[in-house]
Amino acid sequence: MNSEIILPLLIYLVLIAALSVFAVRKRREGSFLTEYFLGSRSMGGFVLAMTITTTYISASSFIGGPGAAYKYGLGWVLLAMVQVPAVWLSLGVLGKKFAILARQHNAVTLNDMLYARYRSPLLIWLASLSLLIAFIGAMTVQFIGGARLLETAAGIPYDTGLLIFGGTIALYTAFGGFRASVLNDAMQGVVMLIGTFLLLFAVIHQAGGLSTAVQKLHDIDPALLSPQGPGEVITPTFLSSFIVLVCFGVIGLPHTAVRCISYRDSKAVHRAIILGTIVVVVLMLGMHLAGALGRAVLPNLTVPDSVIPTLMITVLPPLAAGLFLAAPMAAIMSTINAQLLQASATLIKDLYLRVAPHQMENEARLRLLSGTITFALGLLLLIAAWNPPDMIIWLNLLAFGGLEAVFLWPLVLGLYWERANAAGAITGMVVGGGCYAFLASLKLQILGFHPIVPSLLLSLLAFLVGNLFGRAPQPVDAPQH
Repeated sequence: MNSEIILPLLIYLVLIAALSVFAVRKRREGSFLTEYFLGSRSMGGFVLAMTITTTYISASSFIGGPGAAYKYGLGWVLLAMVQVPAVWLSLGVLGKKFAILARQHNAVTLNDMLYARYRSPLLIWLASLSLLIAFIGAMTVQFIGGARLLETAAGIPYDTGLLIFGGTIALYTAFGGFRASVLNDAMQGVVMLIGTFLLLFAVIHQAGGLSTAVQKLHDIDPALLSPQGPGEVITPTFLSSFIVLVCFGVIGLPHTAVRCISYRDSKAVHRAIILGTIVVVVLMLGMHLAGALGRAVLPNLTVPDSVIPTLMITVLPPLAAGLFLAAPMAAIMSTINAQLLQASATLIKDLYLRVAPHQMENEARLRLLSGTITFALGLLLLIAAWNPPDMIIWLNLLAFGGLEAVFLWPLVLGLYWERANAAGAITGMVVGGGCYAFLASLKLQILGFHPIVPSLLLSLLAFLVGNLFGRAPQPVDAPQH
């Protein structure tokens, strides 16, 4: 193990612990559930921008995406930039209307919002189960990414790194709740920006300059410089599928959507849209370009996902490598803590309290359950991540697509179509989720499109047809539990 690399990482983990303690001390009076899972809806513009960006940018963006850019060249860098409008879409489409409804109904989770809109317990059970299943896959990817980083960059065995990394996240998320999560996200966003600049500059310098790096890529394979990439993998249908999957479909991601009900005021939203979009541009371009140009420095890697951690220890001095190690670790941690809290909220608020509503005022029990379930989920994910695949980006996209296929239309149509009802939402969920699971498991691509495209189209059609057989829910003034 390299102690010069590990030392800055240990300091970083201590800072995370300190922020979590600070978050606990800053907890406000009022409902425990609203504080633990939403931070009492108090986020300002900068924190909102950083938390929604870092929640969206994950191991796939810092490990899997650059790994794909290493394999497919500059065409994948261009492909990755379709994600730039993601923050604007999430806050712009959901944003204010979502937050207003959440406050009216005292909603703590995404499923609270769906129940307030559709008044259907069956829909909530289907949504909760879908969310938990998809989150298991998504969070497992993040755990794998963190352990691989420690293994490649710091020389820590994969199993040991998984225990250190997973245990740290489970503890600080369970202990500090949403407030600790978003405070750490703000710090992690800054770390990610600094680390991205540092690594990209070092890679270009190590390759002998930008023009030399590009020439080396051409010498390895001229297709690395083409928009289609080697084997012409980036086709027009692949590009359009990717736009739907990682840009438009992001509106339907529960852990991103819940950020839209936890900010302070409209000024925070406007500031977050601008800041968040700038941060996404810098991180996406910087990390994917580093991965693509990294092939000029390391032309013979057999596992593409190892390009970023290998570049760290190749082009950076040990202390700087240790500082940069915190950047992808930050990306991974911020995504896991958001998903972990959302999964915990689903189990407690959407399932447990729906069965036992009399426990709503028992804050001592809820506090114990929240921390225990969050920590237990973290430990279960350690087990799931024990035997990882070679390229995690595909597993991450699989989980992303599943969430989008289930939640996108019930969310968007529920907000903007007054006649939308539970029958339509349930039908859309079942058809969208079922179609995606079928196509993805059999690796079927209709007309070359990723399964998310036909799944969302069929889900929309099923929603519209199912809506003909239901009645619009009656509006309510009081929050429902």
